[in-house]
Formats: sequence, structure tokens, C-alpha cells
Amino acid sequence: MANGVGKICYKKRGLSMSAIAIITARGGSKRIPKKNIKEFCGKPIIAYSIEAAFASKIFTEVMVSTDDPEIADIAIQYGAKVPFLRSNETSDDFSTTRDVLDEVIATYKTKLKRRFDYVCCIYPTAPFVSAKKLREAYDMLKDCKTDQVIPVVQFSFPPQRGFIIDSAGALRYKWPENQRKRSQDLEPFYHDAGQFYFFDAEVFYKQKQTTELSIKPYILSDLEVQDIDNIEDWQIAEIKYQLAQQR
Repeated sequence: MANGVGKICYKKRGLSMSAIAIITARGGSKRIPKKNIKEFCGKPIIAYSIEAAFASKIFTEVMVSTDDPEIADIAIQYGAKVPFLRSNETSDDFSTTRDVLDEVIATYKTKLKRRFDYVCCIYPTAPFVSAKKLREAYDMLKDCKTDQVIPVVQFSFPPQRGFIIDSAGALRYKWPENQRKRSQDLEPFYHDAGQFYFFDAEVFYKQKQTTELSIKPYILSDLEVQDIDNIEDWQIAEIKYQLAQQR
């Protein structure tokens, strides 16, 4: 089920819907300096997220939430809007993505007098995001009775056969009962691909708690997913991206 949806739904939720793409790009990256605007295969990495959002042709607004004027300038060069800079409260190391999204949605609602039916949070270091993926995730959100769509990828090795290191420094299975089971007999586990999240905006307006959300997966392949936390990750991501472009 790679590159698409795991379940088809047919219930339409409405017509003439409006959607906003919020690209979250805080300045001050420590492990990779200027990470959000560092050149990736020929252009600032944030440009991929902006261009995919525009190419999808589904967003009423494509904006970048940042506290960094340099990031804002580059975002504007690629066509995104930066109608305001982040507050100090959502610019520190302890701020969550949810904090940033809440601030953006609230500012649009109260100060700019604008509301949206759907919200898509796109990370600025997500060069594997494409217009096709965004459109398909958007269709899932509109057509399915769900609050949220998240891209996920299957763990390449079954977590059920993982090891832990005990207090004596010995290696042992976390779940010994799975030691002799075949990988194909274990239930597939998935993890967040860290690329984008599509929400029904009403979830934000009503301040629903995460535990109440109905979430559908958009399943990706390993070639389309790479966490970028250090320079080695960055180099691997560039190799994967170039390979993906050849497919």
C-alpha cells in the first residue's frame, strides 16, 4: 500500500472548501546551522515545501511561520506569505508544532479575520513532499470521515524483535516471546514520516484533544522518507531525493 491510501472512503464533506498551508520554519538550528534555508540539491530546502504547496493548487493561502527575517525573505522570494513573525512564546526550544499552529490559526482568525476549513502543516525540511501527495492527502481528508491525515512509513525492522540493554549491561530481547517468530508473522508497525499533517480546521477551532482525533494514514515507501537531524542525514536525504527523481 505504498504511495497512497490504505482505505478508500466515499463520503463527501462539502464543496468549495478553503485550505491553508502552514510551513513551520523556526530559526536557530544548532545541529545544522541555518537548516531551514540550507541548500539542498540546488536550492534552499524550504523551497521544496513551498513549491509543492503551490503546485498542488489546493491552498487558498501558503504561509511560513518563522521568527527569522532571513527565512522570511527567502520564503517570500518563493511566493509564500509571511504576514507576521512568530511570538517569543512559540520561538524557543520548548515550543511544539501544536503551539505554532494554534498561534497561526488564532492570529488569522482574530487579527486577519480569516478562517479556513482545512489546515496543512508542512515541515520546511521535507523535500520529499510533492503536490501529488498533498492532493491525495487532501482528498482523503475531504472524502473520509476523519479529523487528520498523517504520512507514515513502515519500520524497516520489526520493533517487536528489538533489544534493550539491562542494568547489568547485558543485551536482551524486550519481548522474548517474539524471538523465534518470523518477521512476516509480526504485525507491521509504522512511524510518522515527519513531512506534513492535514487537519480538519474545526479540530483547532474547537480545541479538541489529540486523544479524540480520528486519524487516517497516508503510507509512504522508505525511499520517500528521511529524518534530517545531522549532516549525515542530510547527505543521505540528498542521495534518496536524487534516486527518487530518477524513478
